[in-house]
Amino acid sequence: MADNNYKSNYNESRQVRRRPQHESEVVSEFGKLQPQDLQVEEAVLGALMLERDAYSEVSDLLKPESFYDANHQMIYSAIVSLASKQRPIDMLTVTEQLRHDGNLETVGGAVRISELTSRVSSAANVEFHARIVAQKYLARELIHFSSHIQSQAFDETIDVYDLMQEAEGKLFEISKNTLKRDVIQIDPIISEALAKMQEAANKESGLSGLQTGYHELDKITSGWQNSDLIIIAARPAMGKTALVLSMAKNMAVDFNTPIAIFSLEMSNLQLVNRLISNVCELEGEKIKSGQLSRAERENLMMRVKSLYTAPIYVDDTPSLSVFELNTKARRLVSEHGVEMIIIDYLQLMNATGMKFGSREQEVSTISRSLKQLAKELNIPIIALSQLNRSVETRGDDRNGKRPQLSDLRESGAIEQDADIVCFIHRPEYYTRSSEDAEGNDIRGLAEFIIAKHRSGSVGDIKLRFRSKFARFENWDESYNLTDEATYESKMNSTTVPPQSNGVANGDTFASVGNFTQADVDILGTPGERPPF
Repeated sequence: MADNNYKSNYNESRQVRRRPQHESEVVSEFGKLQPQDLQVEEAVLGALMLERDAYSEVSDLLKPESFYDANHQMIYSAIVSLASKQRPIDMLTVTEQLRHDGNLETVGGAVRISELTSRVSSAANVEFHARIVAQKYLARELIHFSSHIQSQAFDETIDVYDLMQEAEGKLFEISKNTLKRDVIQIDPIISEALAKMQEAANKESGLSGLQTGYHELDKITSGWQNSDLIIIAARPAMGKTALVLSMAKNMAVDFNTPIAIFSLEMSNLQLVNRLISNVCELEGEKIKSGQLSRAERENLMMRVKSLYTAPIYVDDTPSLSVFELNTKARRLVSEHGVEMIIIDYLQLMNATGMKFGSREQEVSTISRSLKQLAKELNIPIIALSQLNRSVETRGDDRNGKRPQLSDLRESGAIEQDADIVCFIHRPEYYTRSSEDAEGNDIRGLAEFIIAKHRSGSVGDIKLRFRSKFARFENWDESYNLTDEATYESKMNSTTVPPQSNGVANGDTFASVGNFTQADVDILGTPGERPPF
């Protein structure tokens, strides 16, 4: 109810503010004259009627409400109407259009239109003047926005957290509508493209983008590219989070690439526990219970060191809004040099503060905003996404369960906005068999399907999924299905008698109660980095 009252009051106040105003009016509803420059507004309107191409220079900067004077809003609306019909814009046509709209006498008649054109000699400065009008309009919008939020904050019947989200959404909407970039000639872009090619050629990896550690994937994409929005989608239990965590580990630990992870579904502790399982090759159940053998504990102490210094930044804010993400992402890039962002997952985000007719429209806005953010920060953004249930209703054969672009959940705009759309498919999950119809061994097989690639080819990549450690690996890495059994044997083998089952006197975390003093010395006290 508070949200509806907020939107209703806000819209009503905007309508009151836009009533016709007269030049004699010197005091506004806020107690002082709002930012405006009527002479510049007149200069813009006069210039638009003097030169036929002047409108194209200001059309992306101005809209009717950008003008402070209500009569000027009507005149500019008439100009916009003429431009949309591809008709000439001059004193006579604007006068006729105003007469057709029933506004000619309201704005002061044909004499007033004639006065506007007589006050300027050329349209040479029309763009500069239009920018002044646009800035004054933006200042008025911010004043009205902040004043209304202030008055609502005094109303104790309105939930302050709801008000904050409404404020975030409105401010994001204002900023989004005012971001304009000028066109540039192609020469410097060609130079930049050639420099990127040379930079890639000089790299040992030969990749122009960020190396993921998955060789076949990097061959197709040449690494994740800056400004790309990458969607990785799958049905539940396919391992979406495990894949991006494995990828983040590869990039941050192996290649020292700063990564930010926004986890809307899992807490920071759960996320880090999965990273520890991934890096230290410990089952999740053992991490939660602390039931580790001496060898497993030593392995943990040795391998966890790499995570301490890894440039991985995590945020587990639930129901993250688009505005919050933008703010945090900009700070992460400027303060920590983050080179890629991972969002787990897209459908849990919201666009609070904006009004939508359906959830599909909201998801469309979110995906579009993510693409805009990737372009603004010039980094790749990976967003995980759910698939709808149509996958489950298709045939039981391996190909029948393979995801398709039409399976993307809640919005076709995700497919449209993304530069790359990928799917995860694990055949053995559906067949419940170790072999496919052709007799091929599919144990641990995970197909990474690139279904859309705006700047490259599509195709399937074979990865290996080790469910015990929630980890994805290259398919061709030296590994066989007996490795896990061998690993277990090595981890449990010590010099103790056989009857101890490899655990010296039951020496587990549970039996000793906690880490040994040596372990504490290695790890350091809470909040400190270990001395290695």
